[in-house]
Amino acid sequence: MKKILFLLLSVIMIVSCAQTKDVQYKQKESASKSSNNYYWQQHVDYTMDIDMNVNNYQYKGKQKLVYTNNSPDDLNKVFYHLYFNAFQPGSQMDVRSLNIKDPSGKIGDRIGKLKPNEIGYIKVNSLQQDGVTVNFETVGTILEVTLNKPIKSGESVIFDMNFDAQVPIQIRRSGRNSKEGVALSMSQWYPKMAEYDFQGWHTPPYIAREFHGVWGDFDVTLHIDKNYVVGGSGYLQNPQEVGHNYQDKSKPLNLPKGDKLTWHFKAPNVHDFMWAADSEYNHDVLTMENGIDLHFLYKKTLDAKYLKNWKDLQPKTAELMTYFSENVGQYPYKQYSVIQGGDGGMEYAMSTLVTGKRSFGSLFGVTAHEMAHTWFQFLLASNESLHPWMDEGFTTYISNYASNEIMNRNRANPNAGSYRGYRALVTRGFEEPLSTHADRYHTNWAYGTGSYSKGAIFLSQLEYIIGKDNVAKGLKKYFDDFSFKHPTPNDIKRTMEKVSGIHLDWYLNEWTQTTHTIDYGVKSVNDKTITLERIGKMPMPIDVEVEFTDGSKQSYNIPLRMMRGEKPTATKILEDWTWAHPTYSFEVAKPIKSVIIDKSGLMADIKLENNIFKVE
Repeated sequence: MKKILFLLLSVIMIVSCAQTKDVQYKQKESASKSSNNYYWQQHVDYTMDIDMNVNNYQYKGKQKLVYTNNSPDDLNKVFYHLYFNAFQPGSQMDVRSLNIKDPSGKIGDRIGKLKPNEIGYIKVNSLQQDGVTVNFETVGTILEVTLNKPIKSGESVIFDMNFDAQVPIQIRRSGRNSKEGVALSMSQWYPKMAEYDFQGWHTPPYIAREFHGVWGDFDVTLHIDKNYVVGGSGYLQNPQEVGHNYQDKSKPLNLPKGDKLTWHFKAPNVHDFMWAADSEYNHDVLTMENGIDLHFLYKKTLDAKYLKNWKDLQPKTAELMTYFSENVGQYPYKQYSVIQGGDGGMEYAMSTLVTGKRSFGSLFGVTAHEMAHTWFQFLLASNESLHPWMDEGFTTYISNYASNEIMNRNRANPNAGSYRGYRALVTRGFEEPLSTHADRYHTNWAYGTGSYSKGAIFLSQLEYIIGKDNVAKGLKKYFDDFSFKHPTPNDIKRTMEKVSGIHLDWYLNEWTQTTHTIDYGVKSVNDKTITLERIGKMPMPIDVEVEFTDGSKQSYNIPLRMMRGEKPTATKILEDWTWAHPTYSFEVAKPIKSVIIDKSGLMADIKLENNIFKVE
């Protein structure tokens, strides 16, 4: 009996860690790397054939989806996202925009004014599971599918679908005929299988916020007007049949006859697929020394100053790719595309959409941010809807560092702007916990500042707590351990704990699950005795610099007892401070001239005026 149980457990563990396909970029061994001993994730393989009509912006699609259930559960239902259905009057995105206190200027009341030929939709006409028709119902942006028979744990099934769709007027991320004249920005354009993980199904309605997807391979064939140039995710499989600067110019073109070209792309081991198309795209390619091709697609009709910016952007993009690969982890693909399109900047697999009519500084900045998302959204892929701060915040943190170095800005704290934004939000009373679901923030301001600014401070402030070198090492370990997975907040916390040896439970809880604020002050200075006080609810270790009347200075570090350690520092370490004690006193050897708390500015203290005390 014991032998049978042992064999059964062994089989379960093997199935949970095995890959369903031998893809080009294999996922890491999950069980040994994850914070859980038993780790699994679902797998998808898409094959899609799309016929696009550029005159009415409608397209017909055929989708074959091989879905592998690596979970320990049998599944009786599956769910698809139909994102384009959000761009219809009365949709949840429309209603949300009309009722939120500070609606996005990109959306406003525009959806409610769309005409029938301007809306977006995805209409599923038929769906089969292993060749047998299944029942389904479209509910807003979600397709609910009731299976004929369960998908058992460890089993793969094939879903065959036929669908019709219409590209909406460009409003948010996806769409046609943008303000800059880009014909097609095709993101969130296909029926996309929802993620099922240890928390269950993730099926939030689309209201223009964040995403969560299943890892897999994409094989996409697109038929479109021959005058259009296409770029996006994946590797083009038939460059000699499309030209447009994709082809090997040492070989003859083999352009087919007819009004349309067929573009065939494959994207291995990604969790989304984007493409964009326009009849006026310039297409430049920069090949880096390591063999990675950087593609740039932008409208040739741009003013000369913007065309120059797009040329100047190209070597800087190569520098960004190098910076992120060296400071987070090696980019695992052989191609990346920066494409003019969308409504601002938005990241996708192996590519990004950015608007193109910008100053060079703005064009570089948005490219830096969106490219950095490749690491934190497309390779680490935390659940953006539940933890947008892990994506937007970490992306902001590392892209600010990259921009500071590449543009020679020499800023002492590249993330200082995030601190200013956070303090403004807190001061005006709009802050909400970072644990709030992305869709459920009361204001766009609270969502944006929380996710981007407070999320960036999570890492920047960790430099203050565990040391800058430990944060840098931690980021690399985080990438090594959790790329091609879906890490949770606990995973980044445990990674930083392992690197630093410092306990960080208190930090993760206080900073992400509460709105407790940091406020420390110098309460009094009496001769050679300094008394500090904790006014805010959130405890922290404290760095103090004391200047003496003889002109000399001494720096001190007061660890927080809950840390069970202290950061590597050359300063003098004092006895630790417990979180329950509101005050802390210590003595120095010489008469005092001034006391400064956190001269580095890395602690997000909301009231800086009481951090400095000068003896009169």
